[in-house]
Amino acid sequence: MPDPLNLELLTWISTRPRTYAEAMEAWRSTCPRHSVWEDALVERLVEIVECGDTIDEGQVALTAQGRARLEGQS
Repeated sequence: MPDPLNLELLTWISTRPRTYAEAMEAWRSTCPRHSVWEDALVERLVEIVECGDTIDEGQVALTAQGRARLEGQS
């Protein structure tokens, strides 16, 4: 069963376009018990789509695996 925070992140990303900077402000954590962003990257549920001059301007998107995980829990 997927982690509820993981599903919350996927839902948050799916609701509207998000930048990497916005995602980092909302989801980055230095606490090893709250690594939802890092876990989603490792599991290849989210990706950073290159655009703009810096990574902060890049768009965060669900991968096909991320969409499938989210749809499977709807």
